[in-house]
Amino acid sequence: MNEILLDAIRHNNWATRRLIEFCQAQNLPPDQLEVPGVGTFGGILATLRHIVDCDGSYAQRLAGAELPWVHSEGEVDLQELLARASASEQVWEDILAKPIDAERVIVVDQETREVRAGIFLAQALNHANHHREQVCAILTAFGIQPPDIQAWEYAWATARIWDRP
Repeated sequence: MNEILLDAIRHNNWATRRLIEFCQAQNLPPDQLEVPGVGTFGGILATLRHIVDCDGSYAQRLAGAELPWVHSEGEVDLQELLARASASEQVWEDILAKPIDAERVIVVDQETREVRAGIFLAQALNHANHHREQVCAILTAFGIQPPDIQAWEYAWATARIWDRP
């Protein structure tokens, strides 16, 4: 039943990892990692952390799992974000390995609201795409061509698309 969601969630995780790895490979100086772009959440590092933390938060609520770094304080670097993204990715795989009751009610916001489980899936995908594009915009403003992280590139990278013989 969840198979249709696999590509969407796996693309989401792949795109975040790919963007973090790309930023690592660029060896961006601290000022480039920290300066926000116009209309963005924050700088590259803050925005990537926001993506990873929120994605982990959505996953742990759906799974009933605990990712101790979600909403943690303190500085993190790109290597730590990559490790956290990988941990979150595993939780998403565990979620998709079992039936998902999209109508299940999850209590959120310090127990002041209730939301259907399916909304967490929708939010995870929308939220990460939105903020990854902000990171790409900041990179572009620095004159750096960001990596192609759209679903078509994911399909090529994972052999989910091919040329016909």
